[in-house]
Amino acid sequence: MTEKSVRWGILGTGGIARAFASDLPLVSGAEPAAVGSRTGAAAATFAERHGFARSHGSWAELAADPEVDVIYVATPHAFHYDAAMTCLAGGKAVLCEKPMTLDRASSARLVEEARSRGLFLMEAMWMRCNPAVRRIADLVADGAIGDVTSVQADFGLQGPFEATHRLRDPALGGGALLDLGVYPLNLAHLILGSPSAVRSWARLTPEGVDDNTGILLGYESGAVAALTCSLVGETRNAASITGTLGRIDLPRGFFVPRSFLLHRVGAEPEEISFPFEGSGYRYEAAEVQRCLAEGLVESPLMPHATTLELMRLMDDIRAQIGVVYR
Repeated sequence: MTEKSVRWGILGTGGIARAFASDLPLVSGAEPAAVGSRTGAAAATFAERHGFARSHGSWAELAADPEVDVIYVATPHAFHYDAAMTCLAGGKAVLCEKPMTLDRASSARLVEEARSRGLFLMEAMWMRCNPAVRRIADLVADGAIGDVTSVQADFGLQGPFEATHRLRDPALGGGALLDLGVYPLNLAHLILGSPSAVRSWARLTPEGVDDNTGILLGYESGAVAALTCSLVGETRNAASITGTLGRIDLPRGFFVPRSFLLHRVGAEPEEISFPFEGSGYRYEAAEVQRCLAEGLVESPLMPHATTLELMRLMDDIRAQIGVVYR
């Protein structure tokens, strides 16, 4: 890796890979180096469309490319583990799309592999790299709204989805929890940390994945988090963080906010906005490059411990609601 550029590879050619590739030119020092897919034609088409220098017809070929420094894994959930492990085995730093894998055990194996090789690994929870979300975390830590008493967040998509859709396929990690619920859970964890109690309920599809899920988290401080995720109706897709001295409201699209509203007791509401380019993926790419430049093997914005805590939490929720990926 040169001082001037970080050479990016993308593993996968789906929608999220396209969105990430479109944001990459907004990141200073990011070089679109190579694309890998199980289909050589798909990789070649993607590379030409998004300005990548090379394409590969297998994951292993991408992982072995000596002109690639870091690989963004953009496959569906069920393939994250094998894809990320292939990249690590090839000596590459990895940014792996969320959730890291389907369960904590396999995520822990990836973390162990990365650490044993001295390689950077980060779960691509773009929300935690977002400038507005980072500012919110700072405000809460500085006591701007007092002691936090509750977090409320929802994320729902307008269904119905066909039985053949990946969101209903247990073999692909389908259901609302991993695709959507991971965002409310990340927000609650960012603000309140790991809960001391978890209560969940869900309606399951005929295939056995959750399509309407409610989660209540309790904390030693007395705070609570009320979270929902759904594949059967478009919710507000917004969030609120309430404290003893105020409240922070995140608007629709809370997982990729451009602004938020700060309410303080005795003061007029204050809207805090941030300049925004692209779709929001640029910020996680920039964080990866910062970490690589500093020789870090994990990001302080999304450390390994946080990934594993959230994977364990989602394992617990799945056990309560009866979802098994197969």
